[in-house]
Amino acid sequence: MRTAIGQGRTPISAFDDALHGANVADFNLITLSSVVPPRSDVVISDESLPAEHGDKLYCVVSTARAQLRGESAWAGLGWVYDEELGGLFVEHHSGSQESVEELIDLSLEDMARRRGLDFGPANRVVAGAHCEDRPVCALAIATYEVESWQAARG
Repeated sequence: MRTAIGQGRTPISAFDDALHGANVADFNLITLSSVVPPRSDVVISDESLPAEHGDKLYCVVSTARAQLRGESAWAGLGWVYDEELGGLFVEHHSGSQESVEELIDLSLEDMARRRGLDFGPANRVVAGAHCEDRPVCALAIATYEVESWQAARG
């Protein structure tokens, strides 16, 4: 689990800058739905992942971008988890921290209730950026596994 903010001359460049800040810029991101497998560890880290340029990175990702002066971009991931049952992730983005946090909590409460489960209070990470003169991107990413393209070829 990691967060970062980026800035660039274009929204895509700002996104790339945020990926660099999160140490995941040189991967091909493969986004997953929001289910955490049992016996997984949810760890907040900013350490580099061992990999080759272009490897696949399975992840849950939330991004928010702002490109007009005065706009804010907030991205967040929330999760609930039980060692035996597994858990749930949600990803949200909005123009304010309060909004992102509320959306995360409401979504996780609904999702757990729908499954007849009580995971307890939600955990979350959020990142926010404010556009002054260049586009910005806020990023929250949960990484699962790195896979080489060589492994796929067998």
